[in-house]
Amino acid sequence: MVDLFQLFAVSAVVMGVSQTLARERIFAPLRARLGGKETWWGYLVSCPYCVSHYVAFVLVPLTGTYAIDVVVGGWVGWGLRWFLSALLVTVIAAFYRVLFWFVDESQGLVRRRQRTEDEETATKRLVRRQVEQKVSGEPPEPLPPSPH
Repeated sequence: MVDLFQLFAVSAVVMGVSQTLARERIFAPLRARLGGKETWWGYLVSCPYCVSHYVAFVLVPLTGTYAIDVVVGGWVGWGLRWFLSALLVTVIAAFYRVLFWFVDESQGLVRRRQRTEDEETATKRLVRRQVEQKVSGEPPEPLPPSPH
């Protein structure tokens, strides 16, 4: 039986690798070449959960993270042990992915909130400048281009 730290560490690696392969820009050409989500092969590399299975199937024997013991012996027992352990790692990686999504989404909310505050501050400065120009009688300056 494998220790819990190794099980959770390998699951975290599986989550990170599968998320990178399925979602990050660096692998977009590969996903596009395989047809994106429109084809069977493309979908299999565009779905983080799907990719995590393949990564777990490779990493479990490489790391010896066999967390499930079976009673059956021989090559059937080894195959079942490998398959079930990889599924367990994949399920734990899926929970990590949900936690990662919450952290990433909350960071996105913070960035959007900061951007909104920056836009409000810029708008207030612009209005203040326009009011000051009207009061002083200077000709108004043209508006700066929108950042979007």
